[in-house]
Amino acid sequence: MAACNCFVLAFLIALSFSSINVRQAARHLQQLPPTPPLPSIPTIPALPKPGALPPLPSIPTFPTLPNVPMPTLAPPPAIPSIPTTIPSIPFLSPPPAPSPLSRRLFEVANMK
Repeated sequence: MAACNCFVLAFLIALSFSSINVRQAARHLQQLPPTPPLPSIPTIPALPKPGALPPLPSIPTFPTLPNVPMPTLAPPPAIPSIPTTIPSIPFLSPPPAPSPLSRRLFEVANMK
């Protein structure tokens, strides 16, 4: 609500400043000497009558083109159908756990 009041106040201030300029411009125009009369507008010459125009030229005739048969197009390829079922996600089994013997061999090999 406060923003609306600020907007109205700003609008009234802008309106008052614009009316001051208008009053000053009106007084200035009243104090100027009268303007000289405007020059007269020249008259437009009369257009010729439609019957006085020369006849239009005739449309030339063009030779006819030979009638060529249109080639036949091959039928469009068949559009494959879109599958409507969602494929199932394959379940991957975890890798087998190492045996205690292979774990011991791995530790011995990496001691070097």
